[in-house]
Amino acid sequence: MARRAEIKRTTNETSIELKLDLDGGAAASETGVGFFDHMLDLLARHGNLGLDVRATGDLETGSHHTVEDVGIVLGQAIDQALGDRSGIRRYGSAVVPMDEAAAECAIDISGRPLLVFRGEVPVTSISNFETELTEEFFRAVANAAKMTLHMEIRYGSNVHHMIEAAFKAFARALRVAVSIDPDEKGVPSTKGTLNS
Repeated sequence: MARRAEIKRTTNETSIELKLDLDGGAAASETGVGFFDHMLDLLARHGNLGLDVRATGDLETGSHHTVEDVGIVLGQAIDQALGDRSGIRRYGSAVVPMDEAAAECAIDISGRPLLVFRGEVPVTSISNFETELTEEFFRAVANAAKMTLHMEIRYGSNVHHMIEAAFKAFARALRVAVSIDPDEKGVPSTKGTLNS
């Protein structure tokens, strides 16, 4: 059964088209924010995702709306592609080093949206990506995907490496959480549902 989603979202601030395949495929990102495109591309690669993102936004005001709205749409796509969550592993975690930096991510596809984000990320801008938007992106994904997401950027001195470690840790944790468990016969919950 295909685990795919295609979502279009248009507001006064952004217009986004996103295609997602949880089981792999081609990846391409065009958001107008170079560093963010790089993060989305490596998210797809390390998450084993087919991911195509096309976004335009009011970048003259900064990248906040574009980054947050892509996070919302990605979360919606994950939620939709998972369907009733039958057969998934549900939980995933990863610790990823990136040179001198390291980040840890733990995911529960629980139906209960929550982000716990820890880490001292220096406030700066990388290719029009305001670094404080790292937390905003993951909050948007967690809320829209209805997942519990714990993210910690443990340490680092290069902010690029710190954020890249976070995206890679998320990708690796997500890859496990959405994967099919051959020993799971239904929805992995005593409630019988993970949709709410």
